[in-house]
Amino acid sequence: MIEGYQELHAEFTYLITGGAGFIGFHLSLRLLDAGCHVVGFDNLNDYYDVNLKQKRLKILKGHSNYSFIKGDLADKTVVNALFEQFNPEIVVNLGAQAGVRYSIENPDAYIQSNIVGFFNILEACRNYTVKHLVYASSSSVYGANKKIPFSTQDKVDNPISLYAATKKSDELMAYTYSHLYGIPATGLRFFTVYGPFGRPDMAYFSFTRKIMAGEPIKIFNNGDMYRDFTYIDDIIEGVTRLLCNPPKPDENNTLYKVYNIGNNKPEKLMYFIETLEKCLGREAKKEYLPMQPGDVYQTYADVTDLIDDFGFKPETPIETGLAKFAQWYKESL
Repeated sequence: MIEGYQELHAEFTYLITGGAGFIGFHLSLRLLDAGCHVVGFDNLNDYYDVNLKQKRLKILKGHSNYSFIKGDLADKTVVNALFEQFNPEIVVNLGAQAGVRYSIENPDAYIQSNIVGFFNILEACRNYTVKHLVYASSSSVYGANKKIPFSTQDKVDNPISLYAATKKSDELMAYTYSHLYGIPATGLRFFTVYGPFGRPDMAYFSFTRKIMAGEPIKIFNNGDMYRDFTYIDDIIEGVTRLLCNPPKPDENNTLYKVYNIGNNKPEKLMYFIETLEKCLGREAKKEYLPMQPGDVYQTYADVTDLIDDFGFKPETPIETGLAKFAQWYKESL
């Protein structure tokens, strides 16, 4: 554990962009349960079912210490007004246009949200002093790296999707702002997050919907893929531990660091599907397809820094995580 480790400060205001999203929802709940004041910010776009976002928000709005503002990260005036009104100590930027395949069809959305939007957050953090900026990167920045497990020390200069390129760009911009303006910044490379209230565009969620409906599921690269599936509770535990613990200065005296948050145990896609079938009590109809553009063969997180600095590593097995997701899904029908 890092020297001088700080628990959550309940007196702080925590701004969470993408607050109606999957990770934003679960992180907000965790902070609210700890007595913190949470401000959620989201544009509630229709990339996936807005009703699910509204269900998450309904739960969050049941807490007296929760505030929600609807707005777009790409609108600098709105972002500045948000910081002016709430003056957050901790900023968690989870707002982004997600999805690897969607970035091939709709590239403009990624530039506006992930580049322009994040730039606006950085500018606001520069002009309104924050104690820590934490932002979502992605395991996709590793591209087609062959060396495993993926380490934050590896070069990530060859992204194979525009989504990955925008996330790599965010890391570079965050480092620059941290170096120039002293903004403590931590980037988090998430590895295939899943769980209750998850994103319907993710494979495990769409698999579940189709299996329950008796429709065939599409399995790319004929099922020969590995993913470091990470349960949402593990993601939230990792994020929560570092919120009030900004990075120490690096060799350039810059308050900046990047962490992997992944299960550190890649599973073969076919085993993941078999486990999901058992949890749902149904067998999937399967359609095997070749690898899709932008996809990678394997993801595998080296979480040594997370262990060394915070005494934590994700460990929820997929058998446990998928059972919890399947139960939630059935109850939410």
